Amino acid sequence: MKSNPYKLIFFVTADWFFCSHFIDRAISARKAGYDVAVITQASGQFYSTIEAAGIRVIPLSIDRKSLNPFATMVTLWRLTQILQRERPDILHQVALKPILVGGLAAKLANVRHIVNAVVGGGYVFTSSSALMRVLRPIIRLSLKLLLNPQGSRVVFENSDDMSAFVQEGWLRAEDAVLIRGAGVNETLFHSKSSNNDLPLIAMPSRLLWDKGIGEFVQAARMLRECNVKARFAIIGRPDPGNRASIDPVVLNRWKEEGIVELWGFRQDMPQVLREADIVCLPSYREGLPKVLLEAMAASLPCVTTDVPGCREAVRDQENGLLVPPRDPAALARALHELIRNPEMREQMGRKGRAKVLTDFASSIICRKNLAVYEALISSSTKTN
Repeated sequence: MKSNPYKLIFFVTADWFFCSHFIDRAISARKAGYDVAVITQASGQFYSTIEAAGIRVIPLSIDRKSLNPFATMVTLWRLTQILQRERPDILHQVALKPILVGGLAAKLANVRHIVNAVVGGGYVFTSSSALMRVLRPIIRLSLKLLLNPQGSRVVFENSDDMSAFVQEGWLRAEDAVLIRGAGVNETLFHSKSSNNDLPLIAMPSRLLWDKGIGEFVQAARMLRECNVKARFAIIGRPDPGNRASIDPVVLNRWKEEGIVELWGFRQDMPQVLREADIVCLPSYREGLPKVLLEAMAASLPCVTTDVPGCREAVRDQENGLLVPPRDPAALARALHELIRNPEMREQMGRKGRAKVLTDFASSIICRKNLAVYEALISSSTKTN
């Protein structure tokens, strides 16, 4: 038997993403007795948040956007050194770049157990750029080689991605695990605090093209031209580390036009959602967007796209409306339907809240995550 605690290390490129999507799972693992740390590109604000939660931070400089092979080799070398020094019992890697770079480093450092979290394909799978068309076959081959080594599990946030990856032959079906999203603490979110004179449609999102922000602005413009009375607010900040980041010049042009309000980054999301009437996320593809879960917890109807991840949370005509991606006209029609029908908004909001309590509460997600770790440790114990 192992006398000291099992060591669990997360590998996430951005500390803010770890805080927003994985810190609850890390805390639950620490409370369950694991020695928990996170390898990440750490900054002051989020570094402090992670350490205050009792989780050790291991800084690693990594550029999410860079495709420079020399920089990737440097990151691989540094990461391998960290893993050889730390000798984790379980390495939990989040998103494609950590899965690929970390997969190689784990082989070199002889890490026995890996949990690879596929949190959507993002820019890699949605972009039509010439560069991505060239790189996509290489990424597919790399996933086949590194995604599911012996002694690993692959966690998906939605059933569409899990089925597609298994069918592509990138992993063994018995090693695929469905854990639907990051979960949400439902006690933090409450119904709206007051009735707005004008319905407020909120789009909380990083300022990325592939989140559908361009379509949201176009839909708002169409509704304004049809004299539909409503407010449209984008809540979020630029993400220059992402290739789909929207140029500040474009953001300034939207601000001057006055069709949408740009609120910037807000940490008080429960309060933001108490002010909203509808939440919109016309994304091209997701793992399972936390903003939709938070909106549902706040008893708000959602308008989102009929794509992997989004449709995992929102059922059309039940707790929201689904529209085709990249279709601002369809988006405008769906938003108009909810703007003019407060009774429908209330009914959908109630159903969304009930769905969070049964399927997406943070406690449920943390429990399922711990079960993955326990299964890996148990299989290791049996073979020793």
